Amino acid sequence: MDWNSLKFFIAIAENGSLSAAAKVLGINHSTAFRRINAFEKEIGGRLFERLSHGYELTPTGEELLVLAQKISNSFDDMERRIIGKDIQPKGTVKITAPNNIAYRYLPRYLAEFHHLYPEIHIELLASNLEFNMSNRQADIAIRATPSPPEHLVGRQLRTIAWSVYGSEAYEHESGLPNNLEELQNHRLIGATGGMSSLPGFNWLEMNHPKQIHVRCDDLVSMSYFAESGQGLAFLPNDQQRPEIKKLFTFEPGETSNLWLLTHPDLRYVERIKLVMQHLTKSFSEENNI
Repeated sequence: MDWNSLKFFIAIAENGSLSAAAKVLGINHSTAFRRINAFEKEIGGRLFERLSHGYELTPTGEELLVLAQKISNSFDDMERRIIGKDIQPKGTVKITAPNNIAYRYLPRYLAEFHHLYPEIHIELLASNLEFNMSNRQADIAIRATPSPPEHLVGRQLRTIAWSVYGSEAYEHESGLPNNLEELQNHRLIGATGGMSSLPGFNWLEMNHPKQIHVRCDDLVSMSYFAESGQGLAFLPNDQQRPEIKKLFTFEPGETSNLWLLTHPDLRYVERIKLVMQHLTKSFSEENNI
């Protein structure tokens, strides 16, 4: 049995759809479609039910997944342990980071790093999605979280406070508040999707639901809606930029802890260690967070 076919099968099973699996594996949708169909033909039975909302395992698929994951874990362990012996400052390092960190901070930091270590090549995965670091979808993860996964190691880079933001366009039309009590007179930008569970947006829904003018499921989108004058945004301070004005601290937002994480088997790999050291230094010296 072809190990690559098993990898396609596991990716679809874990991600629930062909398009999501293709994105994780870095291939196009049609290639993934052909590979899983060929694999089912090789197996001699259907592994997935093709439903309108995604791919669901058949009983045969569920049985195969248990066996395939054992094989996958063995390959992952083998790869990490061999790679963990690499002491040369060269090779590829895959970094995953939230969109805003990937857009605004990492390009500057990694440009400096490239001058220091030109033989270390960076692959940046700009995403808020969780990546499987056991099978090296990513080597390093930058994540804003109160508690990082226990199977990863790393360090907290810094704590980020939240503030209320507005724009000149909004100020010309409605003025700007000076504190939380004055929010009742203003249009607000709320959250939807996964963002809704954050403390600040819970507070917003409880205290000012009728003033929410628009909702977004992404902090970067909220900042641009605020820039266009559609309302006031509630954002962590890593989102601040010249086009929006920080008005006052938003204490119900609590704080975000920014972490730099990797798998324990990879922390002593020279190229990964060097990238982590450089990012730690860069974030500690950053004045715009």
